[in-house]
Amino acid sequence: MRMIRPPGVYAPQGDTALLLEALARERLTPGARTLDLCTGTGVLAIAAARRGARATASDIAAAAVTTARCNARLRRCRLRVVRGDLVAPVAGERFDLVTANPPYVPAPGREAPRGGPARAWDAGHDGRLLLDRICRAAPAVLAPRGVLLLVQSSLSGVAATLAALRAVGLRARVVARRLQPFGRVMTARARWFERRGLVAPGTRTEELVVIRAVRPAPDPSDASTASTASTASTASTASTASTASTASTGSTGSTGSVTSSAPPASGTPASASAPSSVRMPGRNPGRRPVPEPEDRPGTAAPHRHREAR
Repeated sequence: MRMIRPPGVYAPQGDTALLLEALARERLTPGARTLDLCTGTGVLAIAAARRGARATASDIAAAAVTTARCNARLRRCRLRVVRGDLVAPVAGERFDLVTANPPYVPAPGREAPRGGPARAWDAGHDGRLLLDRICRAAPAVLAPRGVLLLVQSSLSGVAATLAALRAVGLRARVVARRLQPFGRVMTARARWFERRGLVAPGTRTEELVVIRAVRPAPDPSDASTASTASTASTASTASTASTASTASTGSTGSTGSVTSSAPPASGTPASASAPSSVRMPGRNPGRRPVPEPEDRPGTAAPHRHREAR
């Protein structure tokens, strides 16, 4: 599936292909809600839309948003494209499937670029500027049993991503791997990677990894336990209120009894002057559409052994 890609928009390549293959293995029912973060050309969102999903694509770059909309129109598929920072444009919404191919290349600079081509791949000193944010935000946009598919490089900490996703309550595991040679950008930083211990001396390959994380459905037993606890609490409160009410009534009756012990007024029957005993009852709360590789600066699909990122 060829996509138009103006300069400055991330071109589909090896990581996109690997993520598309993982997406093709997911079961998408008609009308399922999907979200593609850092959409670029929109290829992943379009692949979901062509399978009948109600697809949304998000990107912070205006050029990417325009490109994704154009590609969707060219393929005559319905695609909602929003512009903003990760999940901010869809706050409060829930999705059955979320895909993400964020920038993840470690870079000498500790901050993400504010513009230019490097914005599509540079992600801070450890490559995790966006990965960590996506991990933290995932539970807020996933429906119960919703799935996150996230692709990244082995150089940016696969174990750290798994740990971060599990820390927010998701079940996460690696579902796809692929080894590919460094592209122009990675090759230019190879010595820096070696000095930082990210690769062994002489290594000029990286492993791409797709991580699948699932938000568990609520446990019915938890709801049952909460309901039982609530009922018990209500019953206890009602019982306490009943006891207090009874004690209060008894106290009032005692006072009345003392008063009624006085001799009755003349002509008044004793039985009429004695108050009746009152008790207040308690309440009973009883695929595989793999994109044609295009040249991102120095990148191509790994299975063709051309230059990658």
